[in-house]
Amino acid sequence: MIEGPYFVLVVLGALGTGLVAGVFCGFSTFVMKGLASLPPAQGAAAMKAINVAAVRPAFMLLFVGSAVLCAVIAVVTFVRWPDEGAVELLLGSALYVFGSFGVTALANVPRNNTLLAQAPDTPEATAYWPVYVSEWTAWNHVRTVASAAAALTYVLALT
Repeated sequence: MIEGPYFVLVVLGALGTGLVAGVFCGFSTFVMKGLASLPPAQGAAAMKAINVAAVRPAFMLLFVGSAVLCAVIAVVTFVRWPDEGAVELLLGSALYVFGSFGVTALANVPRNNTLLAQAPDTPEATAYWPVYVSEWTAWNHVRTVASAAAALTYVLALT
């Protein structure tokens, strides 16, 4: 049984990864569909504004803090190697660190940067917008599933 401060770490890990999964799920299920329904210049402008707003303390503390917490949980698990839940804890940590945080850094952020660099109402921006929506959303699905699966594996480790 996981107890004491380690228990608190895992509960916070489940909460953080679950909250991030919820944010990503919202984007996958309706935000990107709504933005895609707008004319390209408007959709791109709205997404640029969202990307700027996302890099604020409230979301970054949740997103990056969860990654740090997952890494700490993995290290503590290796050091402590509990009788129960070790596999779930390591799997949950890997899912979030690589499947959510890593995918964000390697797939979503580069697309955000490309979108941000484009001037609105240009043929290039108009052509890029549907590609951006399709690719960004596909990678966001990966982040959503990875974050939700991390939360689930942490919960399973506690049972």
